Amino acid sequence: MGRNLLKTEQAITFVKDTISNKLKQALNLIPVSSPLIVLDGTGINDDLNGIERPVSFPIKSLNEKRAVVVHSLAKWKRVRLRELGIEKGEGILTDMRALRPDEDYTPIHSIYVDQWDWEKHIDYTDRTFAYLKETVLKIYQCLYETEQEVERQYPDKRAVLPETIRFISAEELLSKYPDSTPKERENAIAKEHGAVFIYGIGGELSNGFPHDGRAADYDDWSTDNEEGYRGLNGDILVWNPILNTAFELSSMGIRVDKIALLRQLEIRNSIDRASLPFHSMLIHDQLPQSIGGGIGQSRVCMFMLKKAHIGEVQVSIWDEQQRQQLIQQGIHLL
Repeated sequence: MGRNLLKTEQAITFVKDTISNKLKQALNLIPVSSPLIVLDGTGINDDLNGIERPVSFPIKSLNEKRAVVVHSLAKWKRVRLRELGIEKGEGILTDMRALRPDEDYTPIHSIYVDQWDWEKHIDYTDRTFAYLKETVLKIYQCLYETEQEVERQYPDKRAVLPETIRFISAEELLSKYPDSTPKERENAIAKEHGAVFIYGIGGELSNGFPHDGRAADYDDWSTDNEEGYRGLNGDILVWNPILNTAFELSSMGIRVDKIALLRQLEIRNSIDRASLPFHSMLIHDQLPQSIGGGIGQSRVCMFMLKKAHIGEVQVSIWDEQQRQQLIQQGIHLL
């Protein structure tokens, strides 16, 4: 078993090295360092759906100021673009490590999160669906080519991704499957096309509910786009034949400008957050316009290596009873 686990570790490295190199070239990204912790109360940490608790602790040397372990780096990256003087058309790429202790355990969820977090400086005129689509196509090509290379390196890991990805708005998806839940809609569209980008996630749809939750202060999910819908953000989903379900690999989008920020804070009854340092910088035109997102490293490795559980490609904390049950199924967690 030890040798098999070692082979898995080597395959994980192959996948991560391959796709990260492709992403750097395709999106013109520069690798940078990133934090595990940030100070609380700055508005920098990602609020995710707005209810998840971050890991928090006091720092003795800073007069007991509290720090929080990041959920993701959505807002930090935008500040970093400015601090590093990143030019338009350039971006940054970092290995993000985060803890989400409120995450529910499933075969695809762990409290430990690893992502390729990226952010790119764009012109204000690039805040369009066309630019979003162009970027999604580049990322998907990286995924497609990586899977082809994985199959060449490991012939038993058969490539399944289609050559093209389908684009559909969350509102269109609701109209297509009006009696289904969001997850059921995702399963249906992903199984039909193999790969899909669902855009406009976070805003209220015609049924009175969002497709999924999004924080108000990073992705722009409320601006009208040239497709006749709302939103300049979305998720890349693929059909996972091992789990027989839709499988999210990336969440991304064009970031809010000050107009969208204030509108979305108002929608979420969170306008008081406008006075936080990050939000104030954005409102006073002190941050660059940008597009960015996260690509799940463990998720990508799961998919490329055809694994059934996220614990097969990352080291985390698991219930011992669950671990033993998985061993009986032939699934060995790292």
